[in-house]
Amino acid sequence: MHVSVRELKAHLSQYLSQAQAGEAVEVTSHRKVVARIVGVPEGAGDGLARLLGSGAAAWSGGKPAGASLRLSPTGSALSQMVLEDRG
Repeated sequence: MHVSVRELKAHLSQYLSQAQAGEAVEVTSHRKVVARIVGVPEGAGDGLARLLGSGAAAWSGGKPAGASLRLSPTGSALSQMVLEDRG
């Protein structure tokens, strides 16, 4: 279904309901499609919550720790590598 921006603004809740029901709503501006609104399926809840609930993942509530990455003082500078890559 195609709908203009003006029409979408005037009847937003109606078009959101249609998208939620499974119909894709394509938004047009000057007769060109600029966006597509699609509904989110019922079973597509928060993936992280499902992983935590199933025990497949664990979180202690703290800030995530990054990988221990150590930079080597030897080797080429990144700017030099980019220049070489560009040819």
